[in-house]
Amino acid sequence: MVSEVFFDVETQRLFADIESDDPGKLGISVVSVLTRTGDPDGNIKETMRSFWENELSGMWQLFTPADRIIGFNSLSFDIPALSPYSPPAFSKLPHFDIFARVRDATGKKLGLATLARDTLGRDKSDIGTNAVMYWNRKDPASLEKLRKYCEADVYLTRDLYDYGFRNRKLMYRDKWNEIRTFEVDFSYPRPDPGDPGTQMGLF
Repeated sequence: MVSEVFFDVETQRLFADIESDDPGKLGISVVSVLTRTGDPDGNIKETMRSFWENELSGMWQLFTPADRIIGFNSLSFDIPALSPYSPPAFSKLPHFDIFARVRDATGKKLGLATLARDTLGRDKSDIGTNAVMYWNRKDPASLEKLRKYCEADVYLTRDLYDYGFRNRKLMYRDKWNEIRTFEVDFSYPRPDPGDPGTQMGLF
């Protein structure tokens, strides 16, 4: 059995609103978490849940069983943003940051919107500045938009990860408007014959 978790964080403030570059000072509005498990027969089960700031204490248990926790820019943003709320061991779990892998492969800081559009042919459903605006409004319709935006980014992260895992490549459009393809390796480490507990991926 393989367990994977995809997640995304939205914050209460933008960096322009604080006198710091510390994501931990932005405050959490909502976190969306997609858990996915699969067995050797290819049966896959997925569950999406979203947690508001006052509900985060019920979220951490979803991460601890995971073989891999997948995010986008999670090492530099999401995990530090969660640090005022998270258990001390959270940052030590098996995090997998697509942004960091892409930066290592290309030397470029490519955003989720760019990679999703040029690899998957899909756009993000909204933008981060609107997410903060929705939180500040706090009416039911705005909070629903915020939740749906965060969940949509998780699904986009999942689909980008799955594409890279299966095809071992992703794409982006360069400054000359040409599509560039680059190799990625999202595979799990190969099993050690002496370690039967080592997991393989779902794809």
